Amino acid sequence: MPEMPEMQALAERLDAAVGGTELAGAEPLQFSALKTFSPTPEALVGQHVHTVGRRGKYLVFELDEARMLVHLSQGGRVDVEQPPKTTRPKGSVVRFRFAGPAPAVLVKELGTERKAGWWILGPGDEGPLERLGPEPSSPAFAELVVDGDDRRRIHTLLRDQRTVAGIGRGHTDDILHRARLSPYASLASLDAGERKRLLEAVRAVLEEALDLERQRTGGLPARLDNRFRIHGRAGNPCPGCGGDLRRVSYEAYEVTYCPACQTEGKLLADRRMSKLLR
Repeated sequence: MPEMPEMQALAERLDAAVGGTELAGAEPLQFSALKTFSPTPEALVGQHVHTVGRRGKYLVFELDEARMLVHLSQGGRVDVEQPPKTTRPKGSVVRFRFAGPAPAVLVKELGTERKAGWWILGPGDEGPLERLGPEPSSPAFAELVVDGDDRRRIHTLLRDQRTVAGIGRGHTDDILHRARLSPYASLASLDAGERKRLLEAVRAVLEEALDLERQRTGGLPARLDNRFRIHGRAGNPCPGCGGDLRRVSYEAYEVTYCPACQTEGKLLADRRMSKLLR
């Protein structure tokens, strides 16, 4: 799933490509993907795109009298079409057209889940952004890490968009590996030094990932390879100690960790076995 670094760099590229242009049309290509009914797509025609930005994992198109949000979910991707196309590729969600020589922007979705979506919001309507927590770089998130007593597992906390917006499973694995913390440690259990390591790891991992994403051009391709240091690399050598990376598998995702670096050598049992070795 695209996370904060991927979405931030994508927003910057789209802002450079279509920021300041006039919206010529928003063409729904998947019936269920548009999550709002008013304003209508037709009402957007002729409005100018002031900026394309990001909040959490959402793209945010700021228009004259409205705001468009796009969430790519797990399999959503973006094509920047120059010249604009009229075809309807498999998995197409919506195509945004702009006046003049600007490219079109096609949102599409790989796979069969069909969870990518977009919103058209009127003035003062925050839509799904209202439920988001602070950004990872914000003072509010730093205060939570330093002083918070949340008893949830850190891996759960970092992925909860209501707690901190923009971090997903992949960067969470890398953050906890960088911080040398168990995925199952709770925030409340951490001492001051561990909290400092966690905060520093969040910032460092996301900044490095953003620097890497800024090397891309165009939209967001189907394959987003080699983004992570340990996520998805179970069975490979740990880049820190050389030992084997392990995983804990859930129904829809997995957690990757290094026993030597993060859990004092203890193995966390695969959750499909319904037990945990402490």
